[in-house]
Amino acid sequence: MTSRKDITLDRRAVVARILRDRGDALLLTGLGSTTWDVAAAGDHVNNFYLWGAMGGAAMVGLGLALAQPQRRVLVITGDGEQLMGLGGIATVAVQRPSNLSLIVIDNESYGETGMQDTHTKHGVDLAGVAAAAGFAYSATVYNDDELEAVIPVICQQTGPIFTAVKVTATPVTTVLPPRDGTYLKNRFRQSLLGSKATE
Repeated sequence: MTSRKDITLDRRAVVARILRDRGDALLLTGLGSTTWDVAAAGDHVNNFYLWGAMGGAAMVGLGLALAQPQRRVLVITGDGEQLMGLGGIATVAVQRPSNLSLIVIDNESYGETGMQDTHTKHGVDLAGVAAAAGFAYSATVYNDDELEAVIPVICQQTGPIFTAVKVTATPVTTVLPPRDGTYLKNRFRQSLLGSKATE
């Protein structure tokens, strides 16, 4: 089985477009390529790059969303990472954080291990899984018009929100954000908590 539409979106352009309207949203990235996509769009004190923990991005985002219910939380991760954490979709749906948007940049490939096909290449519908689990909103995006329509949902609508964005598997330049875990933790805490971060 193949995708229902041609895939033409560029991952870097997609991520940059989503982040243009993020406001003060907190952002977590999944392993590898999505971290580089976010870094290419511009580093930010409200970005937390996981750098690893494959399969755990949605769960870290859920924890943050529950701990900071007044802040919008965006998780941007890849299809391979989310496939490893399918149970996380169910857990998010059960917890129903109204402020969480989970965005999967889906190139239908395992970019970190040699561009092998992921299951989404063969018909696994991650947005369908999220819908069946009980997300408040779930969609798959294939083109610029659909992307523009979904950005206000991602950034503002009551969640949990799930959006899979189909992008090409065209290689892109690696853009590395800060890699020091202690620095990233402290920077994120300071941005989030201000003077309370040292208490």
